[in-house]
Amino acid sequence: MPDGGCFCGKCRITYSGEPKMKAVCHCLDCRKISGSTYSTNVIIPEDGFEVTSGTPKTISKTADGGETITSFFCGDCGSTMYRESGSFPGLKIVKAGVLDDVDALAEAKPDAELFAKTRVNWVQPVPGADQKDTMS
Repeated sequence: MPDGGCFCGKCRITYSGEPKMKAVCHCLDCRKISGSTYSTNVIIPEDGFEVTSGTPKTISKTADGGETITSFFCGDCGSTMYRESGSFPGLKIVKAGVLDDVDALAEAKPDAELFAKTRVNWVQPVPGADQKDTMS
């Protein structure tokens, strides 16, 4: 079972089961959350997901695609660990960078790019990934 947590270690998560999708997202929200050009996400069924320690804080807003999206983050260090959205009912959008396994990002090679139309021009498309202009 993949385990992960925030930067300071107070909030911890785990999940079981196979991802339904692995995607990078180029929307402005993900840029701001990651502090980088995009976020790398593992989208998993919520029934295999668990917060194992800590109580993440939340913030909700209307996402670029029009649905409400809720970010779950550590109230102490601010690390966003996962998100929920009406675009992905019954699923959790886990930020791959919070997973403990050093190979987690390599294993999260995306099969989709979300908001591909807003990809920065010096980032190349992911070979073989489905290019989507929205989140759903």
